[in-house]
Amino acid sequence: MTKAKSERKAKEPKGKPRTSLEGPQKPARESFPIVGVGASAGGLEAFIELLKALHPKLGMAFVLVPHLDPTHPSAMRELLSRATTMPVLQVEHGMAAEPDHVYVIPPGQEMTIKDGTLQLGPRRPQLPPMPIDIFFRSLAEDQHNNAVGVILSGTASDGTLGLTAIKGEGGITFAQDSKTAKYDGMPSSAVASGAVDFVLPPARIAEELERIRKHPYIANGHDEKVEALEDGSYDLSHLFRILKQVSRVDFSDYKPATIHRRTLRRMALRKISNLGEYINYVREHQAEAEALYQDILINVTSFFRNPDMFEALKLNVYPALLKDRPPSDTIRIWVPGCSTGEEAYSHAISLVEHLTEIRAEASIQIFGTDLSESAIQRARAGVYKESIVADVSPTRIRRFFNTIEGGYQIAKSIRDVCIFARQNVFNDPPFSKMDIVSCRNLLIYLGPALQRKVVPVFHYALRPNGYLVLGNTEGLLGSGADLFDLVDRKNKIYLKRPVTSPIDFGFTVDRFDGSLNESTNREPKEPGERRRVICKKKQTACS
Repeated sequence: MTKAKSERKAKEPKGKPRTSLEGPQKPARESFPIVGVGASAGGLEAFIELLKALHPKLGMAFVLVPHLDPTHPSAMRELLSRATTMPVLQVEHGMAAEPDHVYVIPPGQEMTIKDGTLQLGPRRPQLPPMPIDIFFRSLAEDQHNNAVGVILSGTASDGTLGLTAIKGEGGITFAQDSKTAKYDGMPSSAVASGAVDFVLPPARIAEELERIRKHPYIANGHDEKVEALEDGSYDLSHLFRILKQVSRVDFSDYKPATIHRRTLRRMALRKISNLGEYINYVREHQAEAEALYQDILINVTSFFRNPDMFEALKLNVYPALLKDRPPSDTIRIWVPGCSTGEEAYSHAISLVEHLTEIRAEASIQIFGTDLSESAIQRARAGVYKESIVADVSPTRIRRFFNTIEGGYQIAKSIRDVCIFARQNVFNDPPFSKMDIVSCRNLLIYLGPALQRKVVPVFHYALRPNGYLVLGNTEGLLGSGADLFDLVDRKNKIYLKRPVTSPIDFGFTVDRFDGSLNESTNREPKEPGERRRVICKKKQTACS
């Protein structure tokens, strides 16, 4: 045996069989894209057109979610079987999705997916029913960038929130064009939300699915993705410099996995498989640089995400903040990374409900900030699709929302206590004198260097005995754990420790008390103005 062979053999772990290829072993379950397709009125024709145009061996699973009459058996499976050679199955609980199969939701059921297995449950008595949103949101959570969402003909807005979730997790989204859709309500709602990547007729959607199936972003295996981002002349630092010129935001310390995934997604949409080619394309097309910037900023959010956390606030945090507190002392909450406002409004509603229950009087001010100006504009408007009924109870809808065409708007009494503005939390002046900092949608995207930088900012922003709330999958790294005490492990609620904030701002902060110089959803009449919220039993709103 030669010396080189002997050294290689010595390095091999004992008890592990040798393989001809280096790298991780193939997972037990094959990875492949799962395509969710939703439709309501006029959907049968669109389903048939799509299936007829699909290649039967794409290596993708197709899960169809039509709006069906819950009281009658459905012939959808039989009708669709005539349009494709792929097996068409009506879903049964626990059925595993397989490539090159078509699955159809049964009547009267809600469907989700977990670990690639389709789960059924009885439809909840809610109006209007949102089976597409329910499935698409679970598909996004389960499959991430292997999720694909398609909205075809239909009325109203079911599917819009689901497509937003799929795009937020790195998936690719489609909507039928208004010219070919028999009813364009659902596709138009999705397009208006900004969550749609391609707007095409069903046959063209099939063509595009075949193309992206071959792209490294969607193709099986990890190696193809790595090779797409490897270029001897270029690396992601070139892209960071371009993005910084366009947005004045430095993404170099964001989590690499996030940047890689978002970059590959944009490359797939632009039909580009090589990083160097894509960087040149971004350099020559500012619109693409802005699109990549917005893709990186996408945050998946919803009203009352993790309801247990809001119950924990009512049970433990709000009583502690209100103890011996004079009514003139404003309760201040900051939501960094607020996206389109759902989290900030949820805090306002939760706190108003608590004040009503205990017949207390207090002033409230909620600050929502985000890097995305378009998200901030939507947050200020406070207008949301009717599909939010999946997350907001009928009681809250009646009390805190106004019904408008196509959805709901946050009541003025709640909008008036919420101020939204664009802010770069790493560079712009911080807030101060906050009672709660709710950062449940930001740290997960940041690398360790940025986390070490931003956690002291939150510590500085809080009053003594203020609370920091993080997302379920987040935690405090390194020195950040020395600044806070964990008081609720399940809901990731931390209490500020009475230590000095280890932060060097590089600018004067002693006069910055949280008032925003940018335009907001309302203009304060004078510095320090606060909205008084007086809540008592049997009131249906707060003024």
